Amino acid sequence: MRGLNMERGRQVCQAIVGNIGKVLVGKQKTAELALAALLCEGHVLIEDIPGVGKTSLAAAMAKSVDCSFRRIQFTPDILPSDITGFSLFNPKLGEFEYRPGLVLSSFVLADEINRTSPKTQASLLEVMEESQVTVDGVTRRVGPPFMVVATQNPLEYVGTYPLPEAQMDRFLMRLSLGYPEKSEEEAILRRFKADDPLEELVPVASAEHIVALQQGVRVIHVEDSLYSFITEIVRATRRHPDVELGASPRASLALFRASQAWALLEGRAFILPDDVKYMATPVLGHRLILKQEARLRHVRQEDVIGAILDKVAVAG
Repeated sequence: MRGLNMERGRQVCQAIVGNIGKVLVGKQKTAELALAALLCEGHVLIEDIPGVGKTSLAAAMAKSVDCSFRRIQFTPDILPSDITGFSLFNPKLGEFEYRPGLVLSSFVLADEINRTSPKTQASLLEVMEESQVTVDGVTRRVGPPFMVVATQNPLEYVGTYPLPEAQMDRFLMRLSLGYPEKSEEEAILRRFKADDPLEELVPVASAEHIVALQQGVRVIHVEDSLYSFITEIVRATRRHPDVELGASPRASLALFRASQAWALLEGRAFILPDDVKYMATPVLGHRLILKQEARLRHVRQEDVIGAILDKVAVAG
């Protein structure tokens, strides 16, 4: 691993996940998946009902790394210039000055992203894909590291603007948290009895640690048979009878990179078929558009991916 040996890298990952666990009870796997997305230099869409910890997960991960963090509460009146920044004329200097937008931060929490206009949603496309913003012909880099964590409620549609397919494809993963178990909910009450543990959270990793881990992900070994395995899974989504629009080549690369990141989190320098299978649903699920008749039968993207994984085998 470049700049960080495997054992030290695993320790840093465990420290970050453990730190998130001080705030978010019983959601270790979700925290690990979000961290895997960060190590892939990707972005995460957290889709779940209100009050289960979507915002807490994003804030806890950002506070666990010693980097800048901004939360954007998306509303219909947020403008694209609020996101990317704008130029304002300074009469004293006789020239235009750039005022940075909210997205110029290492970690950006885009809270309730589906409550803002499509034009404002689209202003995130460049920065999510290329880690840069262009205002008045001038390009400015953000990060590294750089990550957008967006949240939305999938059950409430009044006053919302659903994300278009091009925007959904920019998210490496879609995650959900779900309700806690009874024992976990009791632990939440005890933990939050006196203070909010998020306020007391301190960084356990630096930007340099994250960049080294991101570089390390790219050198995780992949056997030749797994290239074919990943490709066949993605291609199968395009042929499935319940799917209107299957996953793109960008999805293939996302699944490939996410599998490498998961292997690193598991402390291995190589990926296994199980890594690919584990990452398939969070990476591919939100990229599939199901046919109307399939939705009427209550078929979910997860069901389609599960069926594909049952049929596709590793060659050789």
